[in-house]
Amino acid sequence: QSTVCEKIMELLGQNEVDRRQRKVLILSQDSFYKVLTADQKAKALKGQYNFDHPDAFDNDLMHTTLKNIVEGKTVEVPTYDFVTHSRLAETTVVYPADVVLFEGILVFYNQDIRDMFHLRLFVDTDSDVRLSRRVLRDMKRGRDLEQILTQYTTFVKPAFEEFCLPTKKYADVIIPRGVDNMVAINLIVQHIQDILNGDICKWQRGAMNGHGRTYKRPFPEQTESSSVLAAGKRSHLESSSRPH
Repeated sequence: QSTVCEKIMELLGQNEVDRRQRKVLILSQDSFYKVLTADQKAKALKGQYNFDHPDAFDNDLMHTTLKNIVEGKTVEVPTYDFVTHSRLAETTVVYPADVVLFEGILVFYNQDIRDMFHLRLFVDTDSDVRLSRRVLRDMKRGRDLEQILTQYTTFVKPAFEEFCLPTKKYADVIIPRGVDNMVAINLIVQHIQDILNGDICKWQRGAMNGHGRTYKRPFPEQTESSSVLAAGKRSHLESSSRPH
């Protein structure tokens, strides 16, 4: 969940750092929703478009953006308006960082993207909590309760069970109770601090996968999880959230 990433940023003191100087940053899968056609947008405004389906994301743009970040390049990330369901003309400039927290509902679904990460986090939150947070969030976006609940039962819950939940098997660390699990969050914070301090010997336990990349899997004994992707000096952590 995005709240977990925000808590990590807070504990690291990175929220107070100018974004050009940050060593840790958050990048959201939400930014990479596809540009909708007129018909799709009309459905979205009625709560009849499935934003929780893998096809709702621009995976090519997502992969290219992550690749550029790994290479230490400054990138422009799309800005998505959840009220109008539109990709805005304005973009957000993301500067190079040593650690990137990449969060989203389906960050493990696409293999090309999944294989980029060194440490994978799955944030496991109770379904009632997810629903209540969703209702509060969407009502702030001007949506009525009936539409929110209809969309949840029609798209969100089935998509979670079909697409999101099965990707839990790819996680290195599972965090039960989300942001309330401070033991797991503090472990992740300490891990990031080790990376920033250059103390990487303890987490560079590389294992070659079938694609020839080397991936680090810290905390192999832990039953709770987190996700990092790295190349050279760049590392990237990822978490799961539910944007729509």
